[in-house]
Amino acid sequence: MKPIYIAPIVEGHGEKEAVPALLYRLASAAGIERSVRVNHPIRVKAGSFLHDGAYLKRHATLAAEKAAQAGGLVLVFLDCDDGCPATLGPDLLRRVRAVRSDVEWLIVLAQREYESWFLAAARSLRDRHGLPSDLDRPPQHESIRDAKGWLGDRMAGGYDPLTHQFAFTKHFDLDEAAGNRSFRRFRDRIGTVLVSRTETC
Repeated sequence: MKPIYIAPIVEGHGEKEAVPALLYRLASAAGIERSVRVNHPIRVKAGSFLHDGAYLKRHATLAAEKAAQAGGLVLVFLDCDDGCPATLGPDLLRRVRAVRSDVEWLIVLAQREYESWFLAAARSLRDRHGLPSDLDRPPQHESIRDAKGWLGDRMAGGYDPLTHQFAFTKHFDLDEAAGNRSFRRFRDRIGTVLVSRTETC
């Protein structure tokens, strides 16, 4: 079976390790982990990628070239912060397709930030890296603006994305995290893409 190749574009240093780990976890949950290959992510400055056409074209072209060589797809993974995913997502998809229309693009905008998904699955992170044993999902977890800060306030040494984003990604409960709408959409979309590509290989 031909491997499914994914070339990610991410914005954070922590996400360079966390996003591939999450993709492999989701592939494993779908029973197709051995069929997935994730390229080392290309890290971008989100503001420049969203607002500087030349910057977007340069990095999108690089990722698309890597994907095209293996018949794969490009995953653009950014935090949405205060933006609206329903508006930003389709616009960004239109712009990257204008750069390279011969590869498949998947746009993922985490509501607020990647760490918001950890808040939705907070119970599964109890006792990890200094988090309390009674940690629970905060009320209105999807609306918390600073998920990193929320986690850090509950950790003796604070939250460091370079250390903790990858570690928490390996352990947070995927079903609990589905209580966050943006994670649930991402899980469902990537699952559909991976399974459909497996079936056509």
